[in-house]
Amino acid sequence: MSSTPPSFLHLAVALDATGWHPASWREPVARPRDLFTAEYWADLVTEAERGLLDFVTIEDGLGPQSSHWLDPDERTDQVRGRLDAVLIASRVAPLTRHIGVVPTVVATHTEPFHISKAIATLDYVSAGRAGLRVQITARPNEAAHFGRRTVPRIEAYDSPAAQGVVTDLFDEAADHVEAVRRLWDSWEDDAEIRDAATGRFIDRDKLHYIDFEGRHFSVKGPSITPRPPQGQPIVSALAHDAIPYRLVARAADIGYVTPYDADEARAVVARIRAEQSAAGRAAETLHVFGDLVVFLDDDPAAATARRERLEALAGEPYTSDALIFTGTPHQLADLLQELQSAGLTGFRLRPAVAGHDLPAITRGLVPELQRRGVFRRAYEADTLRGLLGLPRPANRYAAANA
Repeated sequence: MSSTPPSFLHLAVALDATGWHPASWREPVARPRDLFTAEYWADLVTEAERGLLDFVTIEDGLGPQSSHWLDPDERTDQVRGRLDAVLIASRVAPLTRHIGVVPTVVATHTEPFHISKAIATLDYVSAGRAGLRVQITARPNEAAHFGRRTVPRIEAYDSPAAQGVVTDLFDEAADHVEAVRRLWDSWEDDAEIRDAATGRFIDRDKLHYIDFEGRHFSVKGPSITPRPPQGQPIVSALAHDAIPYRLVARAADIGYVTPYDADEARAVVARIRAEQSAAGRAAETLHVFGDLVVFLDDDPAAATARRERLEALAGEPYTSDALIFTGTPHQLADLLQELQSAGLTGFRLRPAVAGHDLPAITRGLVPELQRRGVFRRAYEADTLRGLLGLPRPANRYAAANA
């Protein structure tokens, strides 16, 4: 059960470079010269915490950003290049006290052992506010960075061959998450004795081999990092269709979805709940957040003009996988409440221009939601699981021994 009243909604922001619009770096508030500094990211996350948001996600990838979904492009008029999301999170987490920090990790080419250790460390660094956003990649050029496997080229996403490739990649991601979760449990909570008098630091009987065997990899374990403060940091994933819906239902605590209206939101939530039941998780809390790109201004005409100016700079209309909202905080609050009534439990907002739209969220939207009595006025928990109303799970290996 949630620790917040049922009418309260959860709110997160997705941070990506200078913002989600490809021309955002050209805005006066964008700070493109600071993009690869710790201070830039610290400022964004502390601003999000100022607005009492549940968490931030930090985008990442295994290749340069691209305007093409499959191939890298040759554009030089858009932001290219990233810092590592997990390392950004580890740098900024100690500068905050309450907000969750959720970096993106790509399961397709990264080892579960390494990811489990990195996110467990982040959970310690943040004192229980870590999570991860798991994603896949079907880009052949990114597979070539590692040289251990090839990914068949997808010519048309809706072709039977493409669906087979995508299904396999999402199944691999589900195995990846399962191995990571088992590694987090491979140390029992009281495995560390730290008794100087007897010279015993750990109880070896409370460290466990996970012996995970999947189609794509096997992991022996145990981890070399003790069980994280949350027991299980939050796992989240973006889902647009049936195959990723199953990943969310099987493996995640939060799914991000992209409906364009309340009717579509209701249908998407129903599909995920059905998949959740099929996965045997009907009794567990699984949050479904709506993703929206936002252009926020006090005057709707100003928001529209700003979007049009950015589109002119980009040389083309802006499109997104998610609903693009252009308007005022009051209008956005109306929309969020309408979508919440369709079954969404929260929202992950993508600021079109981070330097403009993130403060518009924290200083405009949040006060409006508070006035309506649907958003917190203070942080009510010390961990990310607590903010989301999720209990700290028992250790599977300790429970089995008991």
